[in-house]
Amino acid sequence: METFYLFLVIFLFVLAVFDLSVGVSNDAVNFLNSAIGSRAASFKTIMVIAAIGIFVGASLSNGMMDIARHGIYQPQHFFFSEIMCILLAVMLTDVVLLDIFNSLGMPTSTTVSLVFELLGGTVALSLVKIANSNGALQLGDLLNTDKAFTVILAIFLSVAIAFFFGSVVQYISRLIFTFNYKKHTKYFIALFGGLAATSILYFMLIKGLKESSFMTGNLKELIYGNTSMVVWGAFIFFTILMQILHWLKVNVFKIIVMLGTFALALAFAGNDLVNFIGVPLVGYSSYMDLMAQGGTTTTDTFLMGSLLAPAQTPWYFLVGSGLVMVIALATSKKAHNVVKTSLDLSRQSEGNESFGTSPVARMLVRTCNNASSTILSVVPPKVKDWVDSRFNNDEIILEDKASFDLVRASVNVVLSGLLIALGTSLKLPLSTTYVAFMVAMGSSLADRAWGRESAVYRITGVLSVIGGWFITAGAAFTICFLVAIVIYFGGIAAMAAMVGLAVYMLIRSQIAYKKKMKKEALKEEVNTTVAKLRDTTDSREALSLFREHSREELQSVLLFTADALDRSVHGFMNENLRELRKVLNEIEEKKIHLKQVKRVGTLGVTHLEHDIAVEKGLYYYQGNDFASEIIFSVRRLTEPSKEHVDNNFSPLNDIQKEDFSKMTESIITYLKRCAAMIETNDYHRLDDVIVESVSLTNQLTALKKGELKRIQGQSGSTKVSMVYLNMVQEAQNVVSFTANLVKVSRKFQKE
Repeated sequence: METFYLFLVIFLFVLAVFDLSVGVSNDAVNFLNSAIGSRAASFKTIMVIAAIGIFVGASLSNGMMDIARHGIYQPQHFFFSEIMCILLAVMLTDVVLLDIFNSLGMPTSTTVSLVFELLGGTVALSLVKIANSNGALQLGDLLNTDKAFTVILAIFLSVAIAFFFGSVVQYISRLIFTFNYKKHTKYFIALFGGLAATSILYFMLIKGLKESSFMTGNLKELIYGNTSMVVWGAFIFFTILMQILHWLKVNVFKIIVMLGTFALALAFAGNDLVNFIGVPLVGYSSYMDLMAQGGTTTTDTFLMGSLLAPAQTPWYFLVGSGLVMVIALATSKKAHNVVKTSLDLSRQSEGNESFGTSPVARMLVRTCNNASSTILSVVPPKVKDWVDSRFNNDEIILEDKASFDLVRASVNVVLSGLLIALGTSLKLPLSTTYVAFMVAMGSSLADRAWGRESAVYRITGVLSVIGGWFITAGAAFTICFLVAIVIYFGGIAAMAAMVGLAVYMLIRSQIAYKKKMKKEALKEEVNTTVAKLRDTTDSREALSLFREHSREELQSVLLFTADALDRSVHGFMNENLRELRKVLNEIEEKKIHLKQVKRVGTLGVTHLEHDIAVEKGLYYYQGNDFASEIIFSVRRLTEPSKEHVDNNFSPLNDIQKEDFSKMTESIITYLKRCAAMIETNDYHRLDDVIVESVSLTNQLTALKKGELKRIQGQSGSTKVSMVYLNMVQEAQNVVSFTANLVKVSRKFQKE
C-alpha cells in the first residue's frame, strides 16, 4: 500500500507541473497587464523582467505553505489515507478548472480555487468521519473554521479594497499629472518616482519577503531593527535618482512600470506559489512522515498531527517551480488570451467591445449618471472646470498602440504590488487576480475610460469576470466535494477512474481550444485590415482599406448564411434539435459581430474626405443593414423550426421535404456565387445574379401557392403547414436581401 501512495505522491507532483503551467497562463494578467497595455517596453523585455521576478519570488517563497498544511483542515484528526484523498481531489479539480477558464480567456483566481477545493474536500471527508464517530467529532474539530473564514473574507474584501484604492489613487495621480503628463513631470516626477520605488521596496523587502528563506540571522535583524532608517534612506535615494534620470531625458514612468512589473511578478510567485505546489508538498511531507514510522503504523491509522508544524520547503522544489513558471510564461498562448480580456476592459480608447450589455450594467450606469448629475449640481463651476481641464482626454500621450498611458500603468503596478505584498505579510492567501484586476478597473473608472459610449459594455465585462470568480468558488467546492466522496468510497479503482477522467477532460479542452484558435485565425485578416484603417491618416488609403473591410465582412455573412441555412433546413427535416440549437447560438454571435462591424464603419467614415464619406458611408450602412436582415431572416426561419422539433410535432411530409430541399440547394449555390462576386470585386455578371434572384423568388412563391392549396384541401397538419410557409417566406427574404446586398456592394466598391 505504501508503494501505491508513493506513486500517488509522484502523480501529485506531475499534476503540480501542469497546474503551474495553467496557473501562470491565467495569472499572467496580474503582472503583464499594465506593462503591455501601456507599451512601457518591448514585449520581449517585459517578459524577461516578469520571468526574473517570478523566478526570484518562487525561489524565496516559503511563508505561505502553511495554508495547505493546516489552514483549512485540522490535520491531527485525519488519517494519512484521508489526507491523501483530499489532496488528490484538490489537484484533480484544480487543473481541470483552471484550464477551462484559460480556454475561455477569463481571468480567474487560483487562490479562490485552492481554498474552496480544500474546503470542499475537507467538508466531504469531515461529514463521513462525523457520521462514523457516533457524535465524538463535530465539524469544528475537523475544519479550521476561524482560519477558513478569515481567508475567504480576505479574498472577497480584496475586491472592494482594490477597486476603491485603485480609483482614489488614480484620480489623485491624474489631477497631479493630467493626460499631458510630460508637461507636469518636472514638478512632481521625482517625488512620485521616489515614493513609488520606496513603497515597492518597503513592501517587497520589509513585508512581502519577511518569511522568505533568505531572511535569517544578521540580515533579518539588520533590516527589521532599522526599518525607519531603511525606508527614509531609500526614499531620499530614489527621489534623487528619479530626478537625475528625468534630467537625463529618461522616462521615469517607464522605469516605475518595469520596476512594478518585476515586483508584481515577485509578489505573485511568493503569494500564489502555494496554490500550485502547496498541495503536492503536503502529500510529500505526509508520505515522508509515514515512512519515518518504520512500518509501526498503517495508512488508515496514522494521524497527521505532524502537519501542524511549520512548513520547511526544500530549496530545490522552489527553484524547480520557478523554472516551470518561467517556461510556462514564455510559451503559453493562453496567457495572451487572458491578458487581452483585461486590456479590452481597461483601455482608454474606443473600439470593439468584447462583452455585450446586461440589465444590471444598464441599471448601474443609469444610477451612477443620476448620482453624478446630483453631485455636480452642487459643485462650484470653477472647481468643475478645473477638474475637467485636468482630465482633458484630447491631450492624452500614448505610446504606439497603447491601451492606456504610463501614469495609469504606474498606479496599477505599484498599488497592486503593495496590496498583494501586504496580504502575503499577513499570511493571507490574497487573490492576486482579484487585486490586480480590480485595481486596473478602479483606475480605468477614475481615468474616465468608461465613457457614455462604453460604460455599459465595460461594466458588463467586469461583472462577467467577477461572476466567473464566484462560479469558480462554487464549482471548486462542489466538484472537489464530489470527487473526494467518490475517491473515499471507491478506493484505488475510483482514484484511477478520476485520474483518467481528468486527463480526458484536459485533452478535450486542448482540442476545443485549438479549434477556437483556428476560428480566431480566420478573423485575423479582418482585424489586420481594421487595425490599418484605425492607424492610417491617408484618406485614399483609408477608402481602399474601408472597401477591403466591407468585402471581407459581406462575403463572410453570405458564406455564413449558406452554411446556417443548410444546417437549419436539414436539422429540421432530420428533427435534430441539437443542431438547430447550435445554429441559433451561432446566429446570435453573428448578430453581435455585425453590431461591431457597424462601429468599424463609423470609424472608417471619419477617415474619408467629406464628399466621399457622405456617399460611400451611406452605401456601407445600407450593405450592413441588408446583411443584418439576411441573418435575421435565417433566425426567423430557424426559431419556429426548433420549437416545432422541441415540441415533437409531426415532421414535414415527403413532398414538402423534397421540394424545399431542392430549393435550399439552389439558394445555397446562389449565396456562394454572390459571395464569390463580392470577394473578387467583379460585378460584370451582376445582371445574371439579379435574374437568378427573380427566378428563385418565383419558385418560392410557387411553393407557397402549392402549400396553400394543400391547406384548402385539408390534407396534412396545420402546424406543419405554418412552419413550412414560414420557412419558404424567410428563404424568399434571404434571396431578396442578398440581391440588394450585392447591388449596394457594387456601388460602394465603384471608383
